[in-house]
Amino acid sequence: MATIGLIGGMSWESTAVYYRLLNEGVRARGGGLHSADVLLHSLDFAPIAEMQARGDWAAAGAALAESARRLERAGASCLLLCTNTMHKVADQITAATRLPFLHLADVTARAVLASGARRPLLLATRFTMEQNFYRGRLQAFGVEALVPQPQERDEVHRIIYEELCRGRIEPASRERYRAVVERAVREEGADGVILGCTEIGLLVSQDDFAVPVFDTTALHVAAALDYAFEVETVAA
Repeated sequence: MATIGLIGGMSWESTAVYYRLLNEGVRARGGGLHSADVLLHSLDFAPIAEMQARGDWAAAGAALAESARRLERAGASCLLLCTNTMHKVADQITAATRLPFLHLADVTARAVLASGARRPLLLATRFTMEQNFYRGRLQAFGVEALVPQPQERDEVHRIIYEELCRGRIEPASRERYRAVVERAVREEGADGVILGCTEIGLLVSQDDFAVPVFDTTALHVAAALDYAFEVETVAA
């Protein structure tokens, strides 16, 4: 299989899920002792989070672009950015190397469309929910992503940074996310839920909701494995 390059660490809690799911996926496809051919560069999230907070996306993009170059030099065949929020700087990353870049929003949009949903609720960091880099990309596919109300967005964002990124899984926060989704389904006609931050899948899953759930981490991993095995088949 092709070597999958991971730009991770933002946060490492979800990057660990990427690594586990990639290896489980390869074992399921190949059987036996097969595991994923992966290169991982895990960044220190604290400086990146500070850049996010002060709006210095150029500096954050430069850091991730350098990560992409390191993975290319190490022999990666494609790139996955293991965070939804930092897809805001995807253009800087793609400009830095010649490697295929599997964009998380594209993968998610295709899954939403395949399900028949068109107006899913987007749960994510405040940056992803409120800025256009992600919702606009979904819209280009014909997916109208709804977002929670302002106070709900504050709480969704807080839970991500203060709990999930720190390894804290709180039952009260699970109930809060459920309430946010139930209101959007009832009052706004949301017909699905995008877990648009890679950590959110640590807290909630399809079992928590009556509408379809799109776990972006799982979808990204599946797309990467499809690519990696397709490249291997073509090469053979």
